Amino acid sequence: MNESEGVASPSGSSATLLTAPTLNIANILTFLRLLLVPVFALLLMRTPHTSAMAYSAAAVFALAATTDFVDGFIARRYNLITNFGKIADPIADKALIGTGLVLLSAQGDVSVWFTALILTRELAVTLIRLRVLRYGVIPASRGGKAKTLSQTAAVFILVLPLPSTWNPAASICLWLALVLTLGTGINYVYRAAKLVRAQATEAK
Repeated sequence: MNESEGVASPSGSSATLLTAPTLNIANILTFLRLLLVPVFALLLMRTPHTSAMAYSAAAVFALAATTDFVDGFIARRYNLITNFGKIADPIADKALIGTGLVLLSAQGDVSVWFTALILTRELAVTLIRLRVLRYGVIPASRGGKAKTLSQTAAVFILVLPLPSTWNPAASICLWLALVLTLGTGINYVYRAAKLVRAQATEAK
């Protein structure tokens, strides 16, 4: 959702963070995405039994992924960006993508080592995000947008019961997602360290 550059300090460098209510349409869409995750999981677990389930799983996944772009647009368009949204939105994204990758690995469509790398990075970034929360909120970078888009495309293609001719496209999306995931992870660690140093300097 709120994939913008910069760091918001606890004191609030933007009036938006001071006036936007936490309960707004953008955050409600983020919560809806979280609710769709178990529905997607249940449908995907039934995928080997019928292609109808695969199409249903893909449809739910697409709906959930769409809310990610819609809530971001609404938040920026109507100044509804909140600290809650900046934290909840990436968590919802990770839950959706992570669920898809884990189940696809269980079905043999994605290598376990690939999913393990992705999830390790996402878990590490989430823990760092929560750890530095008292210093400020670190929004996802623009690279995070590309990372999420590539992950979403890869999972969507693999969930659909497509012919093998689509395998190269899925592979390209997966490898692109891996490179962007690891790259943005390193960048996030750098930004978190920069934020902590900046706050420590101000405190002196």
